[in-house]
Amino acid sequence: MSWNPNFDPNFPSSDNPDLIETLIIPRARDIGGFEVRRALPSMKRQMVGPFIFFDQMGPAEFITEGGIDIRPHPHIGLGTVTYLYQGEFEHRDSLGTRQMIYPGEVNWMLAGKGVTHSERTSEATRQTHHNLFGIQTWVALPEDREDMAPDFEHHGKEALPVLSDNGATARLILGTSWGEASPVSMHSEIFYADVVLAPHAAFPMPDTHEDRGLYVTEGSIEVAGQSFEVGQMMVFRPGDRISVRAGELGARVMALGGETFNGPRYIWWNFVSSSADKIEEAKAAWKAADFSGGPFRLPPGDDEEFIPITPDMDRMKLKRR
Repeated sequence: MSWNPNFDPNFPSSDNPDLIETLIIPRARDIGGFEVRRALPSMKRQMVGPFIFFDQMGPAEFITEGGIDIRPHPHIGLGTVTYLYQGEFEHRDSLGTRQMIYPGEVNWMLAGKGVTHSERTSEATRQTHHNLFGIQTWVALPEDREDMAPDFEHHGKEALPVLSDNGATARLILGTSWGEASPVSMHSEIFYADVVLAPHAAFPMPDTHEDRGLYVTEGSIEVAGQSFEVGQMMVFRPGDRISVRAGELGARVMALGGETFNGPRYIWWNFVSSSADKIEEAKAAWKAADFSGGPFRLPPGDDEEFIPITPDMDRMKLKRR
């Protein structure tokens, strides 16, 4: 754990509510008794910096033999970022990766031109009473990196920089902020941090990134004279100095952002691209299910099932906001 003077929040804070450009209230959906709240993409915002997808998983409680079983499915044109507060599960992918993830660690799967993966609660954990709570995000890739070879990185919690001062503690998951840098390999300018605040503690949002947002996962915060509760995402105007203060019970937030891209992205199911044609090609390849000769493979050891494209999914329109 380290302290950095750039993390000191003691500068004049503005009470101008116009500092907050967009407020997003995530939509909740149930996936078999497991609730997910999706903040990005939204009708108000497709992306915050390169972040194009932001899901809160849980909190969920499993009593007997429960857990998650996300069958093998494909991605292109993005990187997936998994970070847990509670629980664990196993990631497998078509690169041959088999990796458990625990709280405070990060899984970074670079889909590039195409990858397939699954996520499942381990058999040992299914035999116990357990919880799951975390955040999964997608990072869109720059246009010239969308077709790069897929890759995977796992970093333990001890490898991620931690800054702490005056009741505020931040673990830097991705990118650069407050004079520190995460070891996770990135392909665009970005920051992503897990920030825990004691009651009434404050921290400064980094002002070296063009696009910046906050998502509240626990407690409440005050920004620019306004209070925000669990499950709300704020996006700030570029260039403004922002100080965030916790409420009476403290808070936990995810701070995120980075550079804006040269244009919006097309999104269809698990595919992201600057090209509609590339998404249609990936869609056709997955529907063909040629896992030996086509562009997609199933994860070794988890290749007996997969998530198919259903007729209802097939009718979904390609979106570009």
